[in-house]
Amino acid sequence: MIPTPDLTDRVALVTGASRGIGYHIAKQMAAAGAHVVAVARTVGGLEELDDEIKAENARTGKGEATLVPLDLTDMAGIDRLGGAIHERWKKLDILVANAGILGVIAPIGHVEAKVFEKVMAVNVTATWRLIRSVDPLLRLSDAGRAIIMSSGAAHSANAFWAPYAASKAAVEALARSWADETKNLPLRINCVNPGGTRTAMRAQAFPGENPETLPTPAEIAARIIPLASPSLTETGLRYEARQERFVTYRMPE
Repeated sequence: MIPTPDLTDRVALVTGASRGIGYHIAKQMAAAGAHVVAVARTVGGLEELDDEIKAENARTGKGEATLVPLDLTDMAGIDRLGGAIHERWKKLDILVANAGILGVIAPIGHVEAKVFEKVMAVNVTATWRLIRSVDPLLRLSDAGRAIIMSSGAAHSANAFWAPYAASKAAVEALARSWADETKNLPLRINCVNPGGTRTAMRAQAFPGENPETLPTPAEIAARIIPLASPSLTETGLRYEARQERFVTYRMPE
């Protein structure tokens, strides 16, 4: 496994931080020294995260958190978040765009419009709005890093997965275009496919699967954290977390 980078004095924004992979990314980044701006709808989950980060800080003196209860469909709220980060820190070092929803697993013609629209709002539009809000802040960092959570569904596009697959394909396109725009800057931007992980979303998608056969969110988070390292050189790629390797994109053949 790639070593955990030293994130002392780095400011990291993590969405979907109240549970699952996002929770453990936030916790581990704080343990590595970062000040984590933890965003989620669920206040209880954020408070639990804050308790763990404070306990770790008491032991090691590393890491702090700022809790931001926010529904990412509140687009104006995302804009205000960027403004608040600028006012307090004048920059952002790390973005982890992790929040997302599954929607439904169903034939495409059976998907209700309101379900499709919510998947796109949370997974795509909110991610774009977040990028738009923090891009200027990441450019002010000496080594800005953006980690955009994707999925194998973005490319497998299996039957019954249309809304979620389309949303993740769109997110990867956003990230790749953004990376190409900024390739001559210190900013590095990559997508992540976490692979099958023992999360509530995975259980929703595969209710008959034995979760004990899957890695835990903490294990997957530990493999993603190195993408926040100031020494990272890769950009515009996709990182396969379970294999701990980057893969490149290519045109359809």
